[in-house]
Amino acid sequence: MAKYGLLVFPERCTGCNACNIACASHNQLGVDVSYNRLEFLETGTYPNVKMEILPVQCQHCDNSPCVSVCPTQATYKREDGIVEIDADKCIGCKYCMAACPYEARQLNEKRVPEKCRWCPEMLEKGEQPACSATCMNEVRLFGDLEDPNSQLNKELAKHEVYQLLEAKGTKPSIFYVKK
Repeated sequence: MAKYGLLVFPERCTGCNACNIACASHNQLGVDVSYNRLEFLETGTYPNVKMEILPVQCQHCDNSPCVSVCPTQATYKREDGIVEIDADKCIGCKYCMAACPYEARQLNEKRVPEKCRWCPEMLEKGEQPACSATCMNEVRLFGDLEDPNSQLNKELAKHEVYQLLEAKGTKPSIFYVKK
């Protein structure tokens, strides 16, 4: 069984928003709903200031706070590492929204706090998630963390990486390449 992960190269991101548009189109999201976002961060001090664009979405954590707080088990972790939500079990309490340190949840038109699903229907066809497939700058590299021969693992071995909010202990499945 695969365990999915993502490697992000923030330095390659130009802020074109193609990932967000592809996600919204594939998931038929409303205008005010986004499963991923680009954070524009200033680094350095004047006059040596740089802008970094950081793609952020559900981190599909191994230790998912959204899963542990859900009173109905509507939010659950699949064997392949994808954190999912069963809208039929969701009671709309929004505990998952409050528990997520990445602010990855968005209320859909039915008031269900949804988020990135890594497009499992595309994965079943051997395709990449919409955000990864669309990125012209190859910012996102999606793959199987348990396959030592996957391109993802080869790239992880080549680069120094970090995870968002590591101190929270959520063990995200998304890694970011350090500059």
